[in-house]
Amino acid sequence: MRGTRRRSIFRRRKAGLTDYRRRLKLLTGRKPRAVVRVSNTRTTCQLVTWAASGDLVTVSLTGSDLSKKFGWPDDYSKKSVPASYLVGYAMGKAALAQGAEEAVLDIGLAASTPGNRVFSALKGMVDAGLDIPHGENVLPDEERINGAHINGDIAAAVESTKTKIEGAY
Repeated sequence: MRGTRRRSIFRRRKAGLTDYRRRLKLLTGRKPRAVVRVSNTRTTCQLVTWAASGDLVTVSLTGSDLSKKFGWPDDYSKKSVPASYLVGYAMGKAALAQGAEEAVLDIGLAASTPGNRVFSALKGMVDAGLDIPHGENVLPDEERINGAHINGDIAAAVESTKTKIEGAY
């Protein structure tokens, strides 16, 4: 359209950063959102609640926190399927310690391919004890979570890191 009656587009929508229809559906559920984002270097998991002044982040953990707090080896990826699982597991344990029991998964604009890193983090949150609605067919296999598809040494690192996470919370 032309002229003054033209409808303006939100800046984050124009940049391809936010799907406002999906966000509205998530917010009308009135449950905390388990936000999972995978960047170029790490996986980030957050428990976010809505407030009129802006979203409130209750719990936040990244792949870098795995090596700093829980002994994940520095030379291992912080965004792989096993690392994403462990970040989700740690975030789930921290959320339970904060008193949250349920959430809704928010993957943003990430692709929803079954077994990917986002759903690996979801599996970690569910294994930690958070009640998040999901289908079992999207979760990755146990051997991918243990890192058998990458390297045999990763399975031992996953188990030791998981026990350290359990001891911390």
